Amino acid sequence: MLFTFSMLAKMKSGLLITGALLLPGVLHCQSQPKVDYHQHLLSPAAAELGSLPNPLTARDLIALLNAAGVRRAVVLSLAYQSGNPNRLAVEHEYARVRAENDWTARQVAQFSDRLRAFCGVNPLKDYALAELARCAKDPYLHFGLKLHFGNSDVDLDNEQHVVQLHRIFQAADKHKMAIVVHLRPSVTRNRPYGAKEAKIFLSEILPAAPHVPVQIAHLAGAGGYDDQSVDEALSVFVDAIAKQDPRVAHIYFDISGVAGVGRWEDKKSVIAARIRQIGVERILWGSDGAFGEGLTPQQALEAFQQLPLSTREFHEIESNIAPYMR
Repeated sequence: MLFTFSMLAKMKSGLLITGALLLPGVLHCQSQPKVDYHQHLLSPAAAELGSLPNPLTARDLIALLNAAGVRRAVVLSLAYQSGNPNRLAVEHEYARVRAENDWTARQVAQFSDRLRAFCGVNPLKDYALAELARCAKDPYLHFGLKLHFGNSDVDLDNEQHVVQLHRIFQAADKHKMAIVVHLRPSVTRNRPYGAKEAKIFLSEILPAAPHVPVQIAHLAGAGGYDDQSVDEALSVFVDAIAKQDPRVAHIYFDISGVAGVGRWEDKKSVIAARIRQIGVERILWGSDGAFGEGLTPQQALEAFQQLPLSTREFHEIESNIAPYMR
């Protein structure tokens, strides 16, 4: 999720009322996703930071998942937002990052049979490796790491950034933490993105984590599928998968924030073709945070199920269980 705050949030109470009136499983595909692989909670501090009217707790998320008939979810901490250089600097930044990760852990602990949390951090910060190591010891955060290149202003054409990302991926691999990465660099700052940047990631960063799963968010984009550069970047991975490149042996793609966002309906056939080229076994369904501009899990599922995929393909994608959810 781009996590922009330019639009008013959906009122949390309205979301829950809507969800309560809808029966789980009543969608036009018979199968239902077992896991929502891209979810966020919104702490009171994060809501204040983003000028959003209401937080969204684990209990709220469980109600939204129930309405969509989804049992489990990967909850990606928004702690990196406190270190977002696209926003005004905050006081005691690292303390706020730790507090946000800890709040996420406490929330998930209430529903540990259904929710699994990933630690969040801006990988370019001087405290990034320390926070990663701290999260690796936490019983609710040690499963994985969430990196958001856009909201951390990662520039894949910057050699120093690439070196630091290599360190972060190497550390996550050492701690056996899966990685979810929003690969698209900052749209706000118009950072370059396309085949060149995807090749840099593939050749210089991804090999630093050869043993852990890496989930690339939003089908390698930032939401929707309007940006041609996203398809160019994704094609690099498609080609690597076709060649059975060992560097992509543990790579997955979540499709959160793609269907239902922007002019996605014009790209239905392209999205479906890319899913087949990647392989349905590597595609993970997700819905993203249900606040700001986000869709609820049910809305995201209904949009996803409008893609021109077969019933078998829908069933396979919705049944996928990534290693970090086993």
